[in-house]
Amino acid sequence: MPTAPQNTDELYQALEENDRRPYGRTRTVTAEELVDAAEQLAEPVPLVHALFELQEAYTYGSEPRKSPVVFARLLNLFDEQPDVFDERRRHTLFWRFKWVADALRVLPEIPLASLRQWLTEMRDRYEKAGLGLQPYYGQAYQLAAHIGEGTTLAYELWAGRSRTGLSDCEACEICERALHHLAAGDDERALNDWEPVLAGKESCQEEPARSVSYALLPLLRNGHVDRARELHLAGYRNCRRNPSMSGEVGRHLEFCALTGNEARGLELLAENRNLFGEVDSPLDLFDFLTGTEVLLQRVESLGHGELPAAGYAGRTWTVAGLRAEVRGRADDLAARFDARNGTTAHTDRRRARLDRAPLVEALELTLRTRGLDEVAPAAPVTAPAARTAAEVPESLPELILRARTLDEQGHPDARACWAKLRTLAASRDYAHPDDPAVGPLARLRADLLSDEASRTGERDEFAEAAALHEEAAGLYEDAGAPGDAAVARACALLATAEIPAEISAEGAEGAGSAGGADGAGGADSAGGAAVKAAALDAAHAAMVRLHEEASGLAPHQEARLLRLRATALGMRLQTSGDEAHVAPVLAEADLLLAFATRHDLGGQISGALLLRATTHALSGDLPAAVTAIDGVLDRLKAHGPAWHLPRTLALRGRIQLGLRDAQAAQADLAEGLRLAADWPADVVDTARLHADLAEVCMHLGRPDEALRHLTRSAELELRRGSRTDAYCAYSNAAQLCLDLGRVEDCIALLDSLLAEPDVAAGEVDDRLVAQLRLTRARALHTGEDLKAATTEFVALAAESARWDDDPGSHVMIAAETAVLLGESGEFGPAREAAEQAIAAHARAPRYEQLSGCLRELARLQAERQGPEGLADARAHLADAGRIADEARAAEYEAQGRSLDTALAYEHGRVNAYAGEYEDALAALGKALALLGEPTPEKGEDHAGEWAECVRLTAAVEGIYLERPAPALNRLDAAVSRLTALGHTEEAEPLSSLANRLRDGE
Repeated sequence: MPTAPQNTDELYQALEENDRRPYGRTRTVTAEELVDAAEQLAEPVPLVHALFELQEAYTYGSEPRKSPVVFARLLNLFDEQPDVFDERRRHTLFWRFKWVADALRVLPEIPLASLRQWLTEMRDRYEKAGLGLQPYYGQAYQLAAHIGEGTTLAYELWAGRSRTGLSDCEACEICERALHHLAAGDDERALNDWEPVLAGKESCQEEPARSVSYALLPLLRNGHVDRARELHLAGYRNCRRNPSMSGEVGRHLEFCALTGNEARGLELLAENRNLFGEVDSPLDLFDFLTGTEVLLQRVESLGHGELPAAGYAGRTWTVAGLRAEVRGRADDLAARFDARNGTTAHTDRRRARLDRAPLVEALELTLRTRGLDEVAPAAPVTAPAARTAAEVPESLPELILRARTLDEQGHPDARACWAKLRTLAASRDYAHPDDPAVGPLARLRADLLSDEASRTGERDEFAEAAALHEEAAGLYEDAGAPGDAAVARACALLATAEIPAEISAEGAEGAGSAGGADGAGGADSAGGAAVKAAALDAAHAAMVRLHEEASGLAPHQEARLLRLRATALGMRLQTSGDEAHVAPVLAEADLLLAFATRHDLGGQISGALLLRATTHALSGDLPAAVTAIDGVLDRLKAHGPAWHLPRTLALRGRIQLGLRDAQAAQADLAEGLRLAADWPADVVDTARLHADLAEVCMHLGRPDEALRHLTRSAELELRRGSRTDAYCAYSNAAQLCLDLGRVEDCIALLDSLLAEPDVAAGEVDDRLVAQLRLTRARALHTGEDLKAATTEFVALAAESARWDDDPGSHVMIAAETAVLLGESGEFGPAREAAEQAIAAHARAPRYEQLSGCLRELARLQAERQGPEGLADARAHLADAGRIADEARAAEYEAQGRSLDTALAYEHGRVNAYAGEYEDALAALGKALALLGEPTPEKGEDHAGEWAECVRLTAAVEGIYLERPAPALNRLDAAVSRLTALGHTEEAEPLSSLANRLRDGE
């Protein structure tokens, strides 16, 4: 706290500000300082408020040992100065007797006699104050349930009594009743009791998060699998990283362990690593550690005890090591509680949790389901393939020669050979074969570098790929392999040409967009496209010179050079979209086709034909592209190579989509995906197939299927190391989830991505991470977590303000931030955010978004503040009016109703909220004139907008201005018009209002 409050007003303001902070050390320390400040003021009432705040901070900040001490001071104040406690403060004091009982119960060092003595004190105080004893019996039952003795009688004494004003909230009492039935083995009755809480009808500070954590396993046992999944996602988010809800976190970890989601459990454990050091409540810690051990025990039993695990700070942990540590600490806590209570209840409950068998073999909890093999710090896991890959030779000379032969053919199995050779060559005892057929070690090193460069280029890391190709070329020359050196230098030229704009285009490889569906190769701007095209042109010219100067080339090497030349020109066409660039690509493709045919190089023949089909597609001649691609497919089916089929079918699928035949596109892509299962995913680009299928499924109106393909595409991109592409695919999946209303799925997916080490370390593009955070903030808003959404939006607005190259994004983010601040009632900060958006709009106009923001702020302020907020609301509308004037001058056309119409309608609403009904009526009349009456041509959306405007106008006129006759005339005419046009649904609210006005007459 910068400076201590000097008077009561400053103290109350500081207490109010601290109350808005989340529970944790910052809030607790501030509360302690405010108690010190209150003592200096020497006034009892402010001190009482400060002590109440401090006790709350200790209670919900998981520091139970300190809560009773603070309450003792409050009780002394009450005994000494009862007049200081008005009705509200008195109620709070008696309520918190229960907090102290809870705090004492969770501390095993507090003797059982002391716990019972405190309950006696509570009962005596309640009786003396003339208060009902139901809250006392509730605490007596909770103590009995904790000890494990006398629970039935204690339950009846509590549950049979009527509630009082000091009873726990409905949600908490529901949870206690459900837990009683659960302990008795009656899952069904427990779930029935829990239903109001699980459905969100009853809630409080701790609920429904607490009930959800206990209900997960009963739901599974009773077959409510989908409900358990939904509640896990929502419930976990509400308790994660919270020391006062560490027991709930432990139960979510247990749920993961018992549903085949051990990898997710480890991920959640890492996210909650802070709980190992921040939980001061022994009982909460006991629950957390037991749930953690259930997870670690399951992972170890599956043979993954050496996996890394997040545990106590100060050292690194494996699953096995952390499990041993956790087991010792949890056993000790159980023993301490049982010794204090004189029972074995905690040891028995712990053993029961550890002995539970998995309830579901594999429940897909999130869109990013991963297995333990993918958590291991090892090479990426390759998806299982239906085809059995060719056996890798054991003999080193045979292995080297086999790898080179397969590489010359472009065969996918070359990758496995190079991978094995890379491992062998890296070992200390590697001895290179003394075999002329194999060649010197320098040549093998060049081969390995060339393979690494190709894989690096596939990840769009073009600068590194170019350097690796150049290094390989030098080694090939040293090894006396000039033909291979020439090919490596040509590859380096192509990779270098891709560096300026970092555009991934596949050109002659046949993966270009069909009909320009993906734009011109992804260039950021026309200028960037021009630079890119020039670089590719230069690369092609350099390749031609390199080809002409090379001598002694083997047929497969010369074909590679021709293919690279054609690829460069194909990428130039894809980048520029210039019709003049079509013929040169076809000419190079013809050269390659003639040469490959002459030397019977099957892979290059199909490559040349595929390049021709791609060129037709890029030039916009889709029918010709289909004809060409059909020819390629016929040849591949007859002569191979079979591994070209998936990519070729993928290209035809994209072309079919360009021709607006989504059904045919889906058939081609699905067949391509089926055939791709026979080959390594990275070689046939299975990830792209899934991404294309996602797009097609959206066209076919199958969004859930599209979502599955998007997440599968992202997973495959991650496995091959293309993390940026993976995050982009996941970002699209998250947005689709949000569009489908699957809010918790969206948030869970994004939470998982944002926790990735490279994201957390700032190694991923900041704009991509910002997009992930923005989608998450919108999902939080949709899920009605306004506080969390607003916090994220405010942070994003601050960051985007520094994006000098992208003011348009700042307009959007700042505008959304302003609206959320307005929804939170923080109109001052909302105005500041809106002014940021207006300033950025001057550099990058976003008429519709900014106008909508200002209108919504005006509505919120007038609705919340009434006449007092009218001036500020009108100021927002004045700004919106200037935006509408600018849009009109720029001849901007809004996608829906015009900005002027929307503005007039909002003037009507704002004035109505503020009680300025004549102004409201005039503004709404203007809005109706601008909208115009509905016609068959204007459609249903316009009819709905017009009907709502008529309804509000009639309400202002008939109800608030008390002029029912003209209002009824207006409504009757509108109903007749809407009914005649078939808009009966839009007419219903108008008929209802008319009936209300007539009843009033």
